[in-house]
Amino acid sequence: MVIPFEEEYRKKFYALEEKIFESNMWSEGEMLHTFEEKFGDYVKIGARGIADGGAALLAILSYINVRGKDVVVPANTFWADAQAVSYAGGNVIFADCNKEDLCLSLEDLKKKVTDNTKAVIVVHIGGHVAFEIEEIAAFCKEKGIYLIEDCAHVHGGWWKGKTGGSWGIAGAYSFYATKTMPLGDGGMVVSSNNDLLSYVEKFRNYGKEVINGQVYYPLRDGFNFRLSEFNAALGIVQMERLPKILEWKRELAEKYDRIFENRVKFPDGMVSGYYKYIVFDTILKEETGQVFGPRDLGHRIAKVEADVPNSVWVTEHHKCAPIYLGYENSQKSVEELKGILLGD
Repeated sequence: MVIPFEEEYRKKFYALEEKIFESNMWSEGEMLHTFEEKFGDYVKIGARGIADGGAALLAILSYINVRGKDVVVPANTFWADAQAVSYAGGNVIFADCNKEDLCLSLEDLKKKVTDNTKAVIVVHIGGHVAFEIEEIAAFCKEKGIYLIEDCAHVHGGWWKGKTGGSWGIAGAYSFYATKTMPLGDGGMVVSSNNDLLSYVEKFRNYGKEVINGQVYYPLRDGFNFRLSEFNAALGIVQMERLPKILEWKRELAEKYDRIFENRVKFPDGMVSGYYKYIVFDTILKEETGQVFGPRDLGHRIAKVEADVPNSVWVTEHHKCAPIYLGYENSQKSVEELKGILLGD
């Protein structure tokens, strides 16, 4: 699979690399601050770059201090969420998802919350916003529980004028190589909480702060989670490309909608970034596997018991039609795609 990266954008990236070399500032320089500003403008809240999506989750969890406390995590998500909770000293409590959107179930969340629950992580799976995000946010607020959003898939996903990271205390974005906006690796913490954003600036740099040329270490739990100037420069270029990437994915999704009836169907007005195109109980001749499979379920990796029947069902009943940028059949007609994907 060849991922297209157009010549015009390569030239823009090379020009930014030249600026980095000329500045002799390869870390925490102009590129990082520009990338943060542009991404913050896009999501409409503050943003701070960090090494990767896992580090973004760890920074948020460390800020709210979950040590010794329970954190509810969906069973059907990447292992990074549970690992981040463990690294931050918290106890992982696995919760179930909904079949309709593959995201955290409010009904099951209510069953898993106890007096020891400090936080909840909701994952916006597949490129769309969790259907119950408003209700989950309201429930967490009522209970005095921090809501954290894992936004690794949701680039380009919008709901009622908001995107990932807008409902909880913060959101964690990933720019890993497979994401809708890839940088090879990288992450971003987004939040409207300025104190948290200031914390991230220190946390990503061994907990240190430089004031008038003097180095101080106000945090004891920071480490090296910096995002390099080169990755940040690529992020600036990818921000410019993102609308074209999303337009391409949505055009293909419109064709798929005419082929697949049994699929994830969004509420009126919800817009997906289509990290994945998810169909149910359909045999595909071409596919990109699953969002998360049977071996990816968190409680199975952790080897603990968890009552998550919907999560198990989802792993057994869904597949993903190709919707990655550069899919060689994307320009074919609906009928041609139907024949390629279903064999009809």
